Amino acid sequence: MNSKPRSFAARVIALAVATIFGLGTLVACSSNDPNGTPTGSPNDGDNTKGTASNPVRIGVVGATEKYWDTLTDELETEGIYVEIVDFAEYPLPNPALTAGDIDLNQFQHIVYLAAYIANTGNELAPIGSTAIYPLMLHSQRYDSVAEIPAGAEIAVPNDPSNLSRALLVLQSAGLIKLRDGGSIFSTDLDIIEAESRVRVRPVAADLLPATLADLAGAVMNNDWVVKAGMDMNAAIAQDDPNDPAAAAYVNIWASRTEDADNALYLRIVAAYQNSTQVITELQEVSGGAAVIVKIPQAELQTALDKTIADTKANA
Repeated sequence: MNSKPRSFAARVIALAVATIFGLGTLVACSSNDPNGTPTGSPNDGDNTKGTASNPVRIGVVGATEKYWDTLTDELETEGIYVEIVDFAEYPLPNPALTAGDIDLNQFQHIVYLAAYIANTGNELAPIGSTAIYPLMLHSQRYDSVAEIPAGAEIAVPNDPSNLSRALLVLQSAGLIKLRDGGSIFSTDLDIIEAESRVRVRPVAADLLPATLADLAGAVMNNDWVVKAGMDMNAAIAQDDPNDPAAAAYVNIWASRTEDADNALYLRIVAAYQNSTQVITELQEVSGGAAVIVKIPQAELQTALDKTIADTKANA
């Protein structure tokens, strides 16, 4: 190893291979600090954040996943109470966090958060990493990319960050060609139709599974594959989580910027990252597809800042 600092992407690749974290131990705190660590008994009726009467509200998309129950139970044994708040669609948790309706959210990658901040001017902060999830091409009609005929139509998610990523998946599979090689900012307008084999239809993410009956395929993330009861291993193409280009797609915990150093919230993130049971159940849900990563908070913020700048420059 040379003495030069590794880039964010290089660190992601190095960390991604370490899919099992050492089991961390949370120690219950009996004093109240200015960062919001709970104090006293959780049943004493006070309004301190993280107590039974005032739980930390965590916004997610997919609250029925059992690892959220596991995390909730494990935190309660340490005197920390949380409430998992389910959102049906991706555009909802960030505005809810900004408005103070929830305290944290965990559903998005860096590119998605950067787009939200760049487009709204509302500042949120990444305070912990979870995993990189491959974006996968599924089909009910074809068993391989080679079988997809010229002129067929494939659905992709219509939110900007996942649209770009889905187009890169299709380009990697040889189904389309993007102008200038494509990037995390590519849109369907960047498709070079004369050099592409298929047509692309942007669709709301939650509707993607339903398109499989009518179209040649759909590019989806694991959330919607699982919700549709599909086999995660049946994908006929996907992106590579270990590719440096995937670094910006690390999924994160987010807070309001004023809470980025909140000791209680960081303890919750650490509990998630260091729980063997949570990670095991997360992998079960992802069909083993999740690449677990543990990126320092400062590096996540640096990556976010760069992606925001790039997003604004490409607006």
